[in-house]
Amino acid sequence: MSKRTQSIRSLFAADSGSASAEGVRPPVERVASGAVRSLKDTFSEVERDYEELKRQVSSGAVPVELDTELLDPSPFADRFADQDLAAVEALKTSFQEHGQEIPILVRVHPSSPGRYQIAYGHRRVKAASDLGLKVKAYVRELDDDRLIVAQGVENSAREDLTFIERATFALRLEDGGFQRALIQTALSVDRQEASKLVTVARAVPQWIVTAIGRAPKIGRPRWQELAELLKETGAETKIRKAIEHATFRHKDSDERFAVVLRAAKAKNEASSAPTNRTLVAKLSDGTEIARLAVSGKSCKIQLDRTRDEDFASFVMQQLPELYSSFKNQTQSPSKETEGR
Repeated sequence: MSKRTQSIRSLFAADSGSASAEGVRPPVERVASGAVRSLKDTFSEVERDYEELKRQVSSGAVPVELDTELLDPSPFADRFADQDLAAVEALKTSFQEHGQEIPILVRVHPSSPGRYQIAYGHRRVKAASDLGLKVKAYVRELDDDRLIVAQGVENSAREDLTFIERATFALRLEDGGFQRALIQTALSVDRQEASKLVTVARAVPQWIVTAIGRAPKIGRPRWQELAELLKETGAETKIRKAIEHATFRHKDSDERFAVVLRAAKAKNEASSAPTNRTLVAKLSDGTEIARLAVSGKSCKIQLDRTRDEDFASFVMQQLPELYSSFKNQTQSPSKETEGR
């Protein structure tokens, strides 16, 4: 007989010292079956609640608290990290007064066990980190496509990404090999708008975008204007000089854009200036008789009407013969060459 069987039998065996003289064993006290069922039901309910809680946590239905040191930014940044300090300060004040009311969204890091990547809520993480607090987060299974859509839709709902942030985000996704349809979904835009975002971001070099920053008050038309100006030869040289000026970094983001745009326009004006010139025809005694003004694609001969109107008419009459003589002179060398 096994020890287990002996132990079970001993629970029901009468104690030799407790038997009565008549050999009758005392009755064994039993627990009411209703109490047993009640206790069993309680344990079952607790177990069901626990399993449901685990299911909800694993599906991201309920938030958990995470150490901010375990969180990494999204691999597909849609925001300029160091440009929205005022918003972080506002969040810190809100955390101190009301706690974190809206959880962030994260996924398990695909290559670093024990760590997480942020889909959205980067500023909330920054605020919690500065205050030494843990952050409330939904942890969900997200592939790259779902991560991009989640962060794009959340930011689009708040409408707090600037035009150039959206454009830069769109370009990063396209260069990362994502389909244009996914970019449209992530940014809640149609195909035409997505194309404009990518076109502007590709036309404006990243070093210029970084120097300017978020530019919250600068919309698509002015960024498109800058993109067109950058097609001109030498535009980047002028802009780089403006950015390197000592006063540039002390301006806010919108002012920095204005400086860059002015620099690009100044370049265009400077390039056209050498084509504007004036030639003066004078007599041997220094008397001016005519001016030739060259500007853009036109040449204008100007005479003083009060003094030389008759001369002007004479010149007009002689122009056909003068032009023919000019053409003959310019073509004669080639004819001599052909005759040799």
